[in-house]
Amino acid sequence: MFTFPVIIGILIVFYLLNAIKILREYERGVIFRLGRVLAKPKGPGLIFVFPPIDRMVRVSLRIVVMDIPPQDVITKDNVSVKVNAVVYFRVMDPQKAVIEVQDYLFATSQLAQTTLRSVLGEVELDELLSEREKLNAQLQEIIDMHTDPWGIKVQLVEMKHVDLPDTMVRAIAKQAEAEREKRAKIIHADGEFQASDKLTKAADIISTNPQALQLRFLGTLTEIATEKNSTIIFPLPLEFLKAFSYIKPKTEKK
Repeated sequence: MFTFPVIIGILIVFYLLNAIKILREYERGVIFRLGRVLAKPKGPGLIFVFPPIDRMVRVSLRIVVMDIPPQDVITKDNVSVKVNAVVYFRVMDPQKAVIEVQDYLFATSQLAQTTLRSVLGEVELDELLSEREKLNAQLQEIIDMHTDPWGIKVQLVEMKHVDLPDTMVRAIAKQAEAEREKRAKIIHADGEFQASDKLTKAADIISTNPQALQLRFLGTLTEIATEKNSTIIFPLPLEFLKAFSYIKPKTEKK
């Protein structure tokens, strides 16, 4: 039979073995001893936690990727949309993350949702669709400012999807089509203007030399001759016909 000292020794060994905790490289342990937090978080590696006087809260220092569910947002121009986003953050001060807020994950999620609705409610739909980078930076700055007292650093906020109503999708499609038609007409008008300018300069050059007009006419005939399904009417200048006509000289009267 075991004697009392042996039993005490075995219990002490089990107690010490139970007090050994191993924290991974990305983990820190916030120790509460008799209800008071120790000055510095423990870890990583091998640490001792002596229950029941000690209680440890594990905190991960890895980047947390949190998905923000779709939020109903009414933009500044009274368009109802649904927007979801993703937040990347990490715990910089484990002690503050445990003491300053009850559940830092839930608190950060709720803060991100409310900030998303409030910020996007102050912009118009066109700005929401075209200036995402600016809005992402604004969201990241606001959320990080509020989570800083909790020892949390928000590194990135990205809007993933903007869900528009069907009527608004059709309206945007019509607007885009009208914009493309406007650009096409502008390009066509600009081409006509440039062509008229070139033709005016060509006419000025040809007017100074009549033979140039005849050469241009012959060049056009050459281009037409490549297509054998055309009938070509070739006008002859009157000066060319005078060479084949006989004009009787006038006799002098006596």
